[in-house]
Amino acid sequence: MELKKHQEPLSVGQQIKNLKALNLFIEDETAAVKFLNNVSYYRFIKAYSLGLKPKNGSYYDGVTFDQLVELYLFNSDLRQLLFPLIESVEINLRCQVSNYICNTYGVLGYKEPGNFTDAAHHAAFLWDVESETFRNKNAPFVKNFLNNYENGDIPFYALVEILSFGTLSKFYKNMKNPDKKQVASAYGIGYTYLESWIESIAYVRNICAHYGRLYNAKLTKTPKLYHQDIEQGAVNNRIFGVLCCMKHLFVGGRRWAEFLDSIEVLLSKYPNVNIATMGFTENWREFLDCC
Repeated sequence: MELKKHQEPLSVGQQIKNLKALNLFIEDETAAVKFLNNVSYYRFIKAYSLGLKPKNGSYYDGVTFDQLVELYLFNSDLRQLLFPLIESVEINLRCQVSNYICNTYGVLGYKEPGNFTDAAHHAAFLWDVESETFRNKNAPFVKNFLNNYENGDIPFYALVEILSFGTLSKFYKNMKNPDKKQVASAYGIGYTYLESWIESIAYVRNICAHYGRLYNAKLTKTPKLYHQDIEQGAVNNRIFGVLCCMKHLFVGGRRWAEFLDSIEVLLSKYPNVNIATMGFTENWREFLDCC
């Protein structure tokens, strides 16, 4: 198979000309040039043209540059709404896992492979610990443990603060089932669900942190959904599926209701957003309000 050659770069003016040739209506070229000088053509066009033109084809009649900008801005605002909520889940999970491990196995119990299911995964975790410890070696609390405690060991209640959410997710996954069950009981859910949910939430967290796309995106880390959510139309490979999981972690919480209010405001602000591309059902507010 003959490999493709890379295309020559386009100036912003050439980018505008190319988009017009592809049937994209650009009402204000000056504003379009300004936008493309702030947001890369590849990040913007490749991601937000999905569903608005066939692959390698021209835009459907009536599609405008401003419409693509609206989708981009909606995605940005959605990320900014969702990220603090994920942060809350992450901080609480750190607390629950840390308290359980320390009280059950001791503050250095995380170092013992016998306390976990898979020795190879535990060894990989300790490698991550070493890497994160080195990266944070100048943090005052890390330096304190390295310099003033036997063997420079860091107790788990402190170590958990420098682990990435992804590493914490893998750590929980490698805990013994009875231990996972005890942590999950704090949320009133089964450990197989929590294990799946935190892996997906950590994945979405990384999308948000790296300015990625949630709008019209298929997720590769998919959560295990409750049967009643599936029966009501939820799918697990879109962002709405992750929200269906998160609603169970915020049962009865004011913050969750405020988040849903903000989503409603956001959708009214951006009328061109097609919520179905994110897995949202028509009765999404009612869906996410109840558990």
